[in-house]
Amino acid sequence: MCRHLAYLGAPVPLAEVVLDPSHGLLEQTWAPADMRGSGTVNADGFGVGWYDGDGDALRYRRAVPMWADAGFPDLARRARSSAILAAARNGTVGMPVVETACAPFRHGRWLFSHNGVVAGWPASVERLAAALPVADLLVLDAPTDSAVLWALVRRRLLDGVAPEKVVESVTTEVGTAAPGSRLNLLLTDGETVAASTWGHSLSVREAADHVVVASEPFGPDPAAWEPVPDQHLVVADASCATVRPLS
Repeated sequence: MCRHLAYLGAPVPLAEVVLDPSHGLLEQTWAPADMRGSGTVNADGFGVGWYDGDGDALRYRRAVPMWADAGFPDLARRARSSAILAAARNGTVGMPVVETACAPFRHGRWLFSHNGVVAGWPASVERLAAALPVADLLVLDAPTDSAVLWALVRRRLLDGVAPEKVVESVTTEVGTAAPGSRLNLLLTDGETVAASTWGHSLSVREAADHVVVASEPFGPDPAAWEPVPDQHLVVADASCATVRPLS
């Protein structure tokens, strides 16, 4: 599995969310607390997406463990943003360990991450993938289950479907087509976040000036986090988060 998070709120350095907290995403690369039997480390690459002053989505991805990238801390301490999506990858056996397989995936203002695995890949989602335009498949970031999930998400966004409906429909349709999958999806446009739980952990922290959605609680006060039940949808902005069952 992977670990991921999304932050919305007052502008902060990337490091304040990704590197510095106790049991933050950096520590979760080598000592995750809730992998649910799916690996022990998240060392197959990482990525961080954020938004600049003009609202453009920027991205940094590497196919090495976060702890092995000597240049990332300097970037993370200088870049500031009011919206951050970050992920550390534990690649599924047989899928490539390459930079383009690492979240976040990006299109325009949209950033996307998947924590989990599609069971029975690739045959289980052949019918869903076959409904995509051929051009969407030709521009996949990598031959992975997460990249195909992103293609499904991106196509529905481009068709004008609301982001929370996109996350909900892709999660439930893939979960039905591929029983036993783990499908925690995370999508942001820099102003809102939509996230799903399907077979894996997710928690939410609401504070006075920010909201964080993350695979695992981090920071000095674990009690500040609320676990999200399985098969639920989270919709958040910088002021609050709502949680409801997936329909």
